Amino acid sequence: MEIVTIDATTISDAWFQCLFNIWKHGEKYIVEHGSYEGETRLQYPYIVIKINKPYSEPYDSMLPQIPVSLNIPNPVADGYIEQYLPYIMTDVVEPGEDYSYGNRIYEQINYWIKILKKTPNTNQAVLQVAQPSDFKLKDPPCLRMITVKIIDNELRFNLAWRSWELWSAFSANLAAIAVLQKYMADEIGVKCGPMIAASDGLHLYGYIEEIAKLRVGL
Repeated sequence: MEIVTIDATTISDAWFQCLFNIWKHGEKYIVEHGSYEGETRLQYPYIVIKINKPYSEPYDSMLPQIPVSLNIPNPVADGYIEQYLPYIMTDVVEPGEDYSYGNRIYEQINYWIKILKKTPNTNQAVLQVAQPSDFKLKDPPCLRMITVKIIDNELRFNLAWRSWELWSAFSANLAAIAVLQKYMADEIGVKCGPMIAASDGLHLYGYIEEIAKLRVGL
């Protein structure tokens, strides 16, 4: 199995590199079970993405901006991150939802802030999203966990994704998580460091492929 590595400066840079390289490294198949059954996917077999400076303000500056000349909407609308933050940083669950990421990790956030303030050198700090019972859900969480470490006075996030839609969800997810990372770093009193994300399910759906090709000039 091929392992693809991406070293990016920002979330937008990571998004473009992942989009550009998926045509070389992606494997195409048809979804037989799960979300978008019957739809084709172009998917990385395994990818590790390092983002050296994930957080910036205003929040929209973390999102990809497509040149106006291409006449393609941005993959994430301006202002979306502020709307998405409760899904990451509070325990809110909307009607009809089985869970939210925030609902799964809300109590863990402040717990690990307190622990890391007192004992920054630990390998036990994990924001655990996945639960054993998730196999019963129609749409189990794509994000499985975030490990949290302090190294060289920097708070670092490491994310594990089982499935991850590249065109729009990728940058929206990472920007919101970067806000959480900055919040935790500030509360602990350390710098906000890099973020590393790994997935064997980062994919591009067939219905968006032609638009994605326009963006990367293929």
